[in-house]
Amino acid sequence: MTEQQDRAREDVVIEAISDQDAGEVLTVQRAAFVSEAAIYGSVDMPPLTQTLPELEAELRSESGFVARIDGRLVGAIRFVERDDLLLIGRIAIAPDMQGEGIGRMLLQAAEDASSAPVAELFTGSLSEANLRLYRACGYEEHERVPDGDGTEQVFLRKRLEA
Repeated sequence: MTEQQDRAREDVVIEAISDQDAGEVLTVQRAAFVSEAAIYGSVDMPPLTQTLPELEAELRSESGFVARIDGRLVGAIRFVERDDLLLIGRIAIAPDMQGEGIGRMLLQAAEDASSAPVAELFTGSLSEANLRLYRACGYEEHERVPDGDGTEQVFLRKRLEA
């Protein structure tokens, strides 16, 4: 870990997501997923097309955390528990903060907040950085679902109970 990553981790405050965070979350989400759009050659993906009212409704029905540094929202994670599964939704990290350990911190916070025995998340098959992060955090590939364009959605799971 670099000195910058250590410093970033010390400055990061993880707190429960709230309705008041919606605008900032949407801004970070859009910025974070621009690189995904470039990988897949399409901006027609839900993280980029989601509207503020849609996100506000999502925040009312799901749990989540935000990461802040000096008051600035630099990351967010959303999740819900269903049928003994912690379903992790969008993880979005501000582009200038990616690779600083914030995604790991948010994943850990979601896992710690859950009573589910298993966590599941997914990403696209071309999203190599995401796959590396999830595998490094203990997630293992569970299933691949073809998208019809030559790519796949990769579902990964992690046991949370010993």
